[in-house]
Amino acid sequence: MERDHIRAGRLSEDRSADIASFLSSMDADRWIAEADLLVDIAHVTMLVEREILDKEEAQGMMRILLDFVEKGVPAEAFDIRYEDIHAGIEACLIRAAGEESGGRLHMGRSRNDEVATCIRMRLREEVIGLMGELAGLRDVLLDLAAVHQETIMPGFTHMQHAQPTTLSHHLLAFEAAFTRDFERLRHAFSRINQSPLGAAAFASTGFPIDREMTAKLLGFAGVEGNTMDAVSARDFLLEAIADCSILMTHASRCCEELIVWSSGLVQFVELPDAFCSTSSIMPQKKNPDTAEIMRGKAGTVYGSLVAALATMKGLPMSYNRDLQEVTPNLWKAISEARSSIRLLSGMYAGARFNRERMREESGRGYSTATDLADFLVREYRIPFRTAHTIVGRAVKKGGINLMMLERAALEVKGISLVDMGLTEDMIRNALDPVHAVAMRRGPGGPSPEAVRSSVKERRRLVRRDMAWLEGIRHSLSETKASLLRKAKEMLS
Repeated sequence: MERDHIRAGRLSEDRSADIASFLSSMDADRWIAEADLLVDIAHVTMLVEREILDKEEAQGMMRILLDFVEKGVPAEAFDIRYEDIHAGIEACLIRAAGEESGGRLHMGRSRNDEVATCIRMRLREEVIGLMGELAGLRDVLLDLAAVHQETIMPGFTHMQHAQPTTLSHHLLAFEAAFTRDFERLRHAFSRINQSPLGAAAFASTGFPIDREMTAKLLGFAGVEGNTMDAVSARDFLLEAIADCSILMTHASRCCEELIVWSSGLVQFVELPDAFCSTSSIMPQKKNPDTAEIMRGKAGTVYGSLVAALATMKGLPMSYNRDLQEVTPNLWKAISEARSSIRLLSGMYAGARFNRERMREESGRGYSTATDLADFLVREYRIPFRTAHTIVGRAVKKGGINLMMLERAALEVKGISLVDMGLTEDMIRNALDPVHAVAMRRGPGGPSPEAVRSSVKERRRLVRRDMAWLEGIRHSLSETKASLLRKAKEMLS
């Protein structure tokens, strides 16, 4: 077996496969293998620029690193005897370029700052992808909201009919929540996008390295200041998982409603067949399995957050190997969140909403009773609490009609609403769900007028966010291309 260049000096080669497997981070390291190559290339480029490494000494390993970028990291770099991908790539490099050249790669750095940099680079990429999924979901919700501005439906509190609203208003509520998720991730991105490279083990290095240069070569906005913090901090990672957890809470709430709404009891929506399953025994069944699994995935992401927090909470400064156990939770959380949001977009886009059933249910459960109370306040200058009590007493007595309201008013306040001019037509108009919704014209309200304005404004925000994302993607793509050009120029 080829020797482990890192262990060769201080430790013996005696290590069982069981120990090697226990210590290995290779499963999680597959996420960061490409990032590791770019970090290596940036580090070597900086060493040459700072005249720490001769160009001729660097050319051999740079040629191999570029070959790895083009053809992929060699499979043997993932062998568990190397503990991690950083050691695996270095071993492959030394084997290909020789130790005289490849053995110089690790000058002025440690695996501690190397892995922290790689995680940030890959997480940066994943967060951009997740924000893209969110922008797409928001776009789908806004498309639906534009179509359903006049689709009247019941609104609920405590799962009871409360007040009528529109499907557009309902969808815009979730769109607002997902917009906040986008904003949280954008703020997290600014903290992720700082380079720890050059912190070495934790106390920096005696070589005259240029941390700002490697940060720029890798597309980071700046460098992490304190080198001890740079290698040991994982709060950027915890923040990303926490943001995914909040995001999955919103996705799970969407799924809960789609599950209930698609049931035979409610019949507000029919979900696309592709997102549903049937029973192995009951041939009539159409089960909302994708929504149910997504609802369950929220718990998986929460578990990742708790596990990562529990691992971090007792670690002294600075680097500790326990940090290896944090990273798999990050990749699980971000992966589940991305696939969930992508699937939720498709589920909403293909959903067919039953306008007739929604309209039928919109007035049930005395859902417009508040509007009647408001009418009595506006029309007859009755205090709202009195009007509230009168209408509530009428409901208790058996229903909202002129006779019951008159009895309730006489009992509660000793007044006659009939003498004041109240008629059945007035009551019927006040209780009409369409009229009730139309009255709510204020900003953010459910009236067609209000939701039209909201859709227009929210589209502007989505377009702004998509443009920002495109700018970031373009910038990082150009940075990577520039880094590879510099590396190739070194060979000429």
